[in-house]
Amino acid sequence: MDDRNKRRRRDEELSALSSLENGNFNGEDDDGIDLSLLEAVEKSSNAGVEILDLRAMKKLVLSFERRLRDNLEARMKYPELPEKFADSEVELHEEIERLKILAGGPELYPELVALNTVPSIVGLLGHDNIDIAIDVVGLLVDLTDEDVLEDNDEPARVLVDALVENNALELLVQNIARLSEADPDEAAAIYNTLGTIENMIEVKPAVAELVCERTKLLRWLLGRIKIREFDGNKQYASEILAILLQNSIANQKRLGQMNGVDGVLQAVAMYKSRDPKSTDEEEMLENLFDCLCCLLMPVENKERFIKSEGVELMIIIMKQKKSAYGSAIRALDFAMTKYPPACERFVDVLGLKTAFAAFMGKIPVSKKNKRESYQEELEERIISLISSLFAGITRGSRRERLLSKFVENECEKIDRLMELYMRYSNRVKAETERLNKLDIDDLEIDEEERYNRKLEAGLYTLQLIAVILGHLWSSEHQRMRARIELLLRQQKLAKEDVKDVLQEYNDNIGDLDGPEEKDRAQGRIQKFIAALSDH
Repeated sequence: MDDRNKRRRRDEELSALSSLENGNFNGEDDDGIDLSLLEAVEKSSNAGVEILDLRAMKKLVLSFERRLRDNLEARMKYPELPEKFADSEVELHEEIERLKILAGGPELYPELVALNTVPSIVGLLGHDNIDIAIDVVGLLVDLTDEDVLEDNDEPARVLVDALVENNALELLVQNIARLSEADPDEAAAIYNTLGTIENMIEVKPAVAELVCERTKLLRWLLGRIKIREFDGNKQYASEILAILLQNSIANQKRLGQMNGVDGVLQAVAMYKSRDPKSTDEEEMLENLFDCLCCLLMPVENKERFIKSEGVELMIIIMKQKKSAYGSAIRALDFAMTKYPPACERFVDVLGLKTAFAAFMGKIPVSKKNKRESYQEELEERIISLISSLFAGITRGSRRERLLSKFVENECEKIDRLMELYMRYSNRVKAETERLNKLDIDDLEIDEEERYNRKLEAGLYTLQLIAVILGHLWSSEHQRMRARIELLLRQQKLAKEDVKDVLQEYNDNIGDLDGPEEKDRAQGRIQKFIAALSDH
């Protein structure tokens, strides 16, 4: 008798699964499976799924769809009587939790999508019971987890494409709006929502622009980073904002148009005279500066930066000598690159004194910036900033103020410039010799790779130093020229060495900004080379 019962249960289960495999189940009684068969499937699974394979996944999906249908029917039948649908909601919650098992078999995701389960899952983000929506967010963050999707590129793409097609991005962001961070569960759901979006971008980078086109996520993130109190969600919001901005001119422009430059400056301004209190808060501040630097790529945002007094704020941060000191230099470097109005504002608000203190190595010491790599990065940023100043301020009293910095205190800035020139020149020479040795050892390196290796060794900074020397020499200031020649002789070098660096720079100027800008840039370098050829 027992054997016959077991066989009957097994036959019922196979019949239900067969119906699912043949696409006969669509969530409605008329076209679906006999509910008694569903009961048989559920009872047969007892303690849950032990081995996750296609059949086990179909069991899970079948059970989930049944509970979902029960809940929708109960809510439609008794909309004003919560006690009538409360039990079905508990059961639905349990089924969503059980679906998390699917994260253990990402290779099955294409089958999950083929079963048309994604619309059912995503649709629950708009469920009237916010706890159900929170359950779904927890499920999605698990299914899209980076560790789960590792080595499963194609299944991951299939799932993420299905999520995008079924409006998951819109529904996730709409759901954030009804969550309150005062409730720990809802605050966790916000964190998981951001996690799901990050996971989706990891699989499909186009999601970074799609989510900003289709939703109000950028606006929400901007509001979130302006809240004064620090917590994990503020940190994550800053990280997601940086991810959305880092490779997307469209997103940089979008955020700029919604007063985003001013918003990020407000968030940064909280740290103008105080340091972050933890490593997490420190990381968030770095994320905010990453956002600011990305925002400063489009020229219209550089203009907004000036209008929002961003130049002044960065100088204040530098003067306060807090942990954001180096980040402020980086932001100024981005703002001034190929943008003369920022350079002019910098000189007008007395930024030269602060910048040249950093150039002379008077950098505030903290645990973070004791690292040699930090000091070097700062050094390279300040050299870039001074090079941008020379490029942006070509005449008038501002130019005179900039040049005079290199004469004061017995030309100490030229001494420092030549010290840096020698250090970076020696590094590049060492790398060139290493590459030459590789060539001899029959490890062929093409010219582009060779040039890139030299850039990594410090060639670009050396080129900028040579450009600054070109500006100084072209000013025809006799005292500066005499000092440069003296220091070159002391190092057994000549102007020819500087010209060689400039010529290599000239030969490798790209046309990223168009052929006209390339011609202009090369014309400037050729003028320096010609001036250095004068006796």
